[in-house]
Amino acid sequence: MSDVSEVQNYRLRDEIKAYWSERAATFDLSPGHEIFSEEERAAWHRLFTQHLGEGDGRKALDLASGTGVISHLMDDLGFKVTGLDWSEPMLALARAKATARARAISFRMGDAENTMEPDDHYDVVVNRHLVWTLVDPAGAFAEWLRVLKPGGILLIIDGDFVATTLRERILSRLAGWGQQLGWLKRDTASLPQEMMDIHRSILSRVYFRDGARADAVSDLLAGSGFEGITIDTRLGDIHRTQARNWNMLKGMVRKSQHRYAIRAVKPARAV
Repeated sequence: MSDVSEVQNYRLRDEIKAYWSERAATFDLSPGHEIFSEEERAAWHRLFTQHLGEGDGRKALDLASGTGVISHLMDDLGFKVTGLDWSEPMLALARAKATARARAISFRMGDAENTMEPDDHYDVVVNRHLVWTLVDPAGAFAEWLRVLKPGGILLIIDGDFVATTLRERILSRLAGWGQQLGWLKRDTASLPQEMMDIHRSILSRVYFRDGARADAVSDLLAGSGFEGITIDTRLGDIHRTQARNWNMLKGMVRKSQHRYAIRAVKPARAV
C-alpha cells in the first residue's frame, strides 16, 4: 500500500470515529438502535439463539459496540460479553447503562479492524451495522478470524443502504414529504443537514460505497478463511417491532431494505 493510501485511510477512519462520537448523544433515541419494546427484545433474542445458541458463559466480543445495545442482548442470553468501541462518548454511555442495569459487561476502547485482542480467545464475535463502514473489510475479517477460538462463530448483522430499490426510493421520498408537510410523524432523532452531508461523504469513500450486499460480504469472509457461511434475510420479526415506532411509510421502507444476518465459522483445528 502506498504512503498516500495510508494517509487517506487514516483520515477517513478518523472521520468515521468523529462522526459516531458526535452521534452518541442521540444514538439511543432512534428505533433500530436502542430496543423500544419487549417484543423487539424477544425478536433479537430469537435471532441470536438461532445462530449462536445459549450463552452458557461463553466469551463474546461485540465489535463497534456503541452504547451497548447488542452487548446487553448477548448478556441477557448468558454470554460473558466484552464490548469494543473506539468512540469515547459511546463508551461512556455504554458503561453508564451497564452500571444502571447492574450488568457485568466489560466495555473498553478498541479498533474493530485491529482489536489487539488475544489469539483464539472468543467463542463468538458479533457486530451490528459495522461492516458497511469498514475501510479494509478483508483485513478486518482476518482479524476477527484470529481472535475467535477454533470452531468459534462470527455473526454479522448489517444491510445495503446504498443500492436501494425503486420501491424504497419512492417510499423514502413520500415519507420525507409527509414529514415536511406535517402529515406524518417525524423521526425522533432526525439528523441536521451537516451531519447528513458528513455521512454521505464517508459513505462515498468506504469499501462498500456501492452497497454492502450479503453475497459480497460472504465472498470476502470465505476468502479470509471462514467456513459454513450462511445468509439469513428473515429478519421480519425485528423489523415489524421497529416499524411501530415510525410513521407507516418509514416502517415500509425498513421492511423493504436488504438487511441480513451472516453466520460464519472459524475452522476447527485438524486433530
